[in-house]
Amino acid sequence: MSTSSTPSMPAAPPTGTSLNAARRRRELALSTDGSEVDVLVVGLGATGAGAALDAAARGLTVAAVDAHDLAFGTSRWSSKLIHGGLRYLASAQFDVAHESARERGVLMERTAPHLVRAQPFVLPLTPLVSRPQAALAWAGFRAGDTLRLAARTARTTLPAPRRLSAAKTRRLAPSLRGAGLRGGLLSWDGRVTDDARLVTAVARTAAGHGARILTRVRALELTRSGARVRDELTGEEGEIRARAVINATGVWAGGLVDGVHIRPSRGTHLVLRADRFGSLPAGLHIPIPGETNRFVLVLPQGDGRVYVGLTDEPVDGDIPDVPEVPETDIGFLLDVLGSALDVPVHRDDVVGAFAGLRPLLDTTTTTGSGTADISRKHAVLTSAEGVITVVGGKLTTYRRMAEDAVDAAVAAHRLSAGPSPTATVSLVGAAPPRVLAALRAPQRLISRYGTEAEAVHALATREPDLAGSALPGHPTTRAELLWAVLHEGALDTADLLDRRTRIGLVPADRAVALTTAHALLGEAADDAR
Repeated sequence: MSTSSTPSMPAAPPTGTSLNAARRRRELALSTDGSEVDVLVVGLGATGAGAALDAAARGLTVAAVDAHDLAFGTSRWSSKLIHGGLRYLASAQFDVAHESARERGVLMERTAPHLVRAQPFVLPLTPLVSRPQAALAWAGFRAGDTLRLAARTARTTLPAPRRLSAAKTRRLAPSLRGAGLRGGLLSWDGRVTDDARLVTAVARTAAGHGARILTRVRALELTRSGARVRDELTGEEGEIRARAVINATGVWAGGLVDGVHIRPSRGTHLVLRADRFGSLPAGLHIPIPGETNRFVLVLPQGDGRVYVGLTDEPVDGDIPDVPEVPETDIGFLLDVLGSALDVPVHRDDVVGAFAGLRPLLDTTTTTGSGTADISRKHAVLTSAEGVITVVGGKLTTYRRMAEDAVDAAVAAHRLSAGPSPTATVSLVGAAPPRVLAALRAPQRLISRYGTEAEAVHALATREPDLAGSALPGHPTTRAELLWAVLHEGALDTADLLDRRTRIGLVPADRAVALTTAHALLGEAADDAR
């Protein structure tokens, strides 16, 4: 199988943005040869990858490591929403709400318009939603639109909320129970095509600015002058020397730096087949009975699946690499769905489930209380040894969290760097809507790869075997798996199926696609020799 380009083919990825096994080996050797980088970032979720990009874009030398893969932890388990901060208005967290709205606008209009777009949601006014509750929700949506205005996000980017008749509500969500339905409230928010793809784009953009992105490299110990690390592929240990160290390991941050106390909160989502809902052009906000400001979200994915979430439950004890989903969470979400849908969804209809742990900073002395009302504001902490730790926050505000962490590192260690430029740094694949619309590639690829969609599509056009689906009935092609190995740093089948694509969210689908993923990894390795 050949992967060389021809003059008639679309351009390869921008110079320096491709991540692959060969680059990893080369840059790991450079990072452990005794020389010093300006900044070492530990953790390659959204915030860590963002910190690597922020520091590299300021002209600093950067190494960034993760014990597993890009977006291995919480960053791949989100609701896939880029929130405007409406929830935080209700709890009087005005600064968090404004920051969220501002960062949403940055992603949608400047840095990642190919990955982050407007998502409509319908809140059905069922008999379980009282008129005072409906009035409160409407006031909240109007306040959210005011946040949009304050953040200077264009109306063409995020339309205004509006009221819907019962008939229009049923057209947007035909699976809703019609009996007693008074109408609905239509609102808009940002949604990312795939949270793990966003992290991959951030990491590749950082690599394009010179950052060394090193997955499967575990930080065993952090010090003021760097970290002792282990290559998880070979078992070899070494040291990465750095003038400043940023700990961006999320829920695991307290295990590397003393004095950091995290109160994880579990957010669970269900994965269902889209045919259970019929046509679903909009997402749903289904009010949780007995709650005034919490909803279960129903979010169609465009790949034959629908996500339903989410919970907000405190988690005690050791932090697992991959959180398990308890049956109590599944039952809770199904019960809320059942309060609004015409056709009941049963436990057997749940084809997958996933849970993420929010890294909330514990600023209380109370144990055993809930986490739903803990502030989502992030914090940047500096240890006695000078290690910078960034915790809290959420996916939407990853860029601002990264900026604050690098600001702290620059100040604490007197690094020579100017202010952050990342609010205007386009991520790999980004382009204005008019440019994206003119690309000669399927729309599904454009929404995942942006300007690189033509190159991904060309792989399949040039080699017909790559045009085939990675899984019967699923839109992901074999060409996309190959692209992930060649340019997106995928090293094994888990990287391919669980993060570069989300096939693995349904265990049965994962099992079927495993053979194809193994084969493509082998073919790519043969070509690299």
